[in-house]
Amino acid sequence: MKKIEAIIRKSRFDEVKEALHEVEVNFFSYWDVTGVGNEKRGHVYRGVSYSTTDIQRRYLSIVVSDSFEQRTIDAILKSAYTGNVGDGKVFVSEIQEAYRIRTKENGSESLN
Repeated sequence: MKKIEAIIRKSRFDEVKEALHEVEVNFFSYWDVTGVGNEKRGHVYRGVSYSTTDIQRRYLSIVVSDSFEQRTIDAILKSAYTGNVGDGKVFVSEIQEAYRIRTKENGSESLN
């Protein structure tokens, strides 16, 4: 099993959610998060200077069986892409075990 974590633009969330459903990834968690980016300068809008170092993003956490790993990553990469700086990041880590509390199932069976 793999845990796929993605930090994406909030504006691309609906596209990413739809792409995940299309590849049969129907359960995941997400949070609104704020991060700090590489851009060091601020912007001026109508005479008011504001910081662009604090970036509003959406954080997705998805646990999938090994057979769903690549299709999940591909769906995120394709649907979250704008080609501009700040499109986001995807992280993949190994999950040793998972349990469904209600049925006591474990492993990949607990994910369905």
